[in-house]
Amino acid sequence: MASSSRFGAFLHPYARPTRPADEFVCIVRGEGARVWDRNGKEYLDGMASLWYANVGYGRREIADAVADQISQIAAFSCFDPFSVEPAESLAERIAALAPMPDARVFFTSSGSEAVDSAIKLARIAHHRAGRADRHLIVSRGRAYHGVTYGGLSAQGLPLNQEGFGPFVEGMINLPPDDIEATAQFMAERGDEVAAIIAEPVQGAGGVYPPPPGYLAGLRRLADQHGAYLVFDEVISGFGRLGRWWGAQHYDVTPDLITFAKAVTSGYIPLGGVLVGSDVRAALEADDTWMLRHGHTYSGHAAACAAGLANLDIIDREGLLDRATVIGARLFGGLQTLVDDGLLGALRHAGAVGATVMAEGRDAFAVRDALLDAGVITRAVNPQTLTWCPPLVISDAEIDRIVDAVASATRTPLSDR
Repeated sequence: MASSSRFGAFLHPYARPTRPADEFVCIVRGEGARVWDRNGKEYLDGMASLWYANVGYGRREIADAVADQISQIAAFSCFDPFSVEPAESLAERIAALAPMPDARVFFTSSGSEAVDSAIKLARIAHHRAGRADRHLIVSRGRAYHGVTYGGLSAQGLPLNQEGFGPFVEGMINLPPDDIEATAQFMAERGDEVAAIIAEPVQGAGGVYPPPPGYLAGLRRLADQHGAYLVFDEVISGFGRLGRWWGAQHYDVTPDLITFAKAVTSGYIPLGGVLVGSDVRAALEADDTWMLRHGHTYSGHAAACAAGLANLDIIDREGLLDRATVIGARLFGGLQTLVDDGLLGALRHAGAVGATVMAEGRDAFAVRDALLDAGVITRAVNPQTLTWCPPLVISDAEIDRIVDAVASATRTPLSDR
């Protein structure tokens, strides 16, 4: 029986359960960096939906690749002894792009699953190598590592954790960007640490690029104390910072990398973990041992076909280089609004950034004003709007975003 509630049957993620169904903006179509709602209104997408639509919307070649794969076989279990060709091909492609040599790829369906998988792989690798006491996972404040229990327990955003405890044991959250605090902890308990996990650029926490030398410092600490270094690249992977990986942008090599979002630009959900040689060695040391971890859709054939077509577009259209151009133009324009006092501050790296509201402005109100003007952004808290446009956005569309932000922040509060 259909729901008669004014809230509708769909319980939305990251939304008030009591928000009426007719208050949601229902998106029905997209092309390039633009989308349209069910009423025909056009919006310029400044967030690549939710940090993922790098190649933009309406890419027929991805639709065709998926349709062709589905017409053959949409999916089949990749649990022993089975495999599917698109998963094998995409794993080879991603491993060839990896910042660490001799990597393998473990597939999931989301970034949250990828983070939980990386945590499990780090712990089991130590266990297999005779280091069962190494179970602690070290993360930092402001970190977002997904919503399943491993990543939720590791993250540093208390509002996301409120009411969901108890959490997974062994998660240590340290002050953000404080290498000295991390060094002190490692000196005291480093022999218990399985892995240090960090986003190269903290995304959902408000877009915080790392201080100079911070990520390299984490690498040194991991090496000194025998821990693995995990980069959560669910947002930064596949071109967002102008390189395939944030690890390459900051010239730091991790042992494990989580990815999702832009691997398919969201056309079909897909995520995974790049597994480096040190972790591999522990997992592969005994050829009678079985890895008892995996998901129903690990290696989903149609999703992997989407990934292959998506990577072709990124490569063919030079979207890595384009990310650098987009970042310079967008954040250069937004910086002028900071200089004029319309915005309070700006943080950015590559083609991802955040604008902090000037005193007296509410980010949610500005977000709504921008929606009225046909520009999509995301308010992650009352002070901060985030920006992560598709890498196919044009210069004229970038300028439209800047102009819309100027107008929305210049309008007197009494006119809201």
